[in-house]
Amino acid sequence: MHGLVNRALQGFLTDTYGQEIWDEVRSQAGLPVDGFESMLHYEDQLTADTISAASAVLHKDRCTLLEDLGTYLLSHPNQEALRRLLRFGGDRFFDFIQSLDDLSGRARLAVPDLDMPDLTIRQDNRNRFVLEVRWGLPGAGSVFLGALRAMADDYGTLAFFEAGEGEEGVETVVIELLDQSFSAGRSFSLGEHPA
Repeated sequence: MHGLVNRALQGFLTDTYGQEIWDEVRSQAGLPVDGFESMLHYEDQLTADTISAASAVLHKDRCTLLEDLGTYLLSHPNQEALRRLLRFGGDRFFDFIQSLDDLSGRARLAVPDLDMPDLTIRQDNRNRFVLEVRWGLPGAGSVFLGALRAMADDYGTLAFFEAGEGEEGVETVVIELLDQSFSAGRSFSLGEHPA
C-alpha cells in the first residue's frame, strides 16, 4: 500500500480524534513511532491492521470508520488540495459522477506508483448511477460512499447513497440524484484563492 493512503488514514485519525487516539492505534497496530511516510510502500496487512486497531480503539465498525475517512478526505481543511483536484471532474455533481471512470488514471498521472481502486460507473437511468469499486483491500466502497456524500454537499446536490456488494471482490455505491440545485454548494474557481 502506498504511503499516501496510509498517511491519509493517520491524518484522519489525528485530525479527527487527536494525538492520543492515534498513539493508541499506532501501538495496537505495531506501527513505527513516527507513523507512516508518504512516499514509502507498506504491506497491505499493515494498513488492514491499522484500520482494525482504529475500529477497536474508537468502538466503530469498519464500514462506518472508512465512510468517515472518505468524508474527511474531501471536507477537512487539511485536505483542500484533494477537494480542488476532484472538483476538476465537472461543473455539476452529475458531471463529476460521470468522470469517476477516469479518476484512477488521473491520480496515477500525479503519482505513478499510487495503488488506486479500479472504478466503473454505470448509469441505470437518468438520475441513478452505480459505482463499482475493485481493490485488494476491503472497505474502499465505504471510503467512496463518504467521499461522494461530501462531494454532493460540496456541489450543493441532494442525493441518496447506498453501499452494497456486487460480484466477488466488487463493492458498489448506488447514487440517486434527487435535486442538483438543492443548495448553493461551496465556491470553486480554477485559480488559486488570493491570500
